[in-house]
Amino acid sequence: MIEQTKQEVEAKYCMAQGYGHDAVVIYGDTDSVMVNFGVKTVEEAMELGKDAAAYVSAKFVKPIKLEFEKVYFPYLLINKKRYAGLYFTRPDKYDKMDCKGIETVRRDNCPLVANMMNTCLQKLLINRLFDQISSKKIDPDGAVAYAKQVIADLLCNRIDISQLVITKELAKQDYAAKQAHVELANKMKKRDPGTAPKLGDRVPYVLIAAAKGTPAYMKAEVC
Repeated sequence: MIEQTKQEVEAKYCMAQGYGHDAVVIYGDTDSVMVNFGVKTVEEAMELGKDAAAYVSAKFVKPIKLEFEKVYFPYLLINKKRYAGLYFTRPDKYDKMDCKGIETVRRDNCPLVANMMNTCLQKLLINRLFDQISSKKIDPDGAVAYAKQVIADLLCNRIDISQLVITKELAKQDYAAKQAHVELANKMKKRDPGTAPKLGDRVPYVLIAAAKGTPAYMKAEVC
């Protein structure tokens, strides 16, 4: 379905057919397709998105149907299943900053990483949007400067340890590769079987300093 949609969209919404830009399908995953129509406004993108959904749906065998869902602007595509953008369902105001598969929404990262990523994305997406609307000059290095400051605070021991706690679920008995939370759970079981994490529990831990060459899974310790 994705390949057929790509072919149909790029063949119709192009300069050769009288459109101002050549549309490009930039991402497709399972049952969704993302298209860059090359337009300058959210309203134009929405109009073309709705039109393309109806056009492509007519090419499919019923009851298969492609529906327009939203516009991302700005949009940051990192790689497959990892992207972020401002989510618009109406042209006048964005609904939310939407993140998929990155550190702001993953539960297996410490709060420091999630908070830093969230702030960086706000600087890259939300601040950029308002600066484009107001035509003010923006500082493209704002997110980089913020990340460097957080790293400096971490290295100087100015970050509370609660911001460094990672939690992962003890989901199964055996893992193909060694995992930090599993190794820690085994150590805790040897220390005190009565209080050790059980299958299904989430194991909170921090990574501590260790000798050079020590695998990461051996650095986990109770916080």
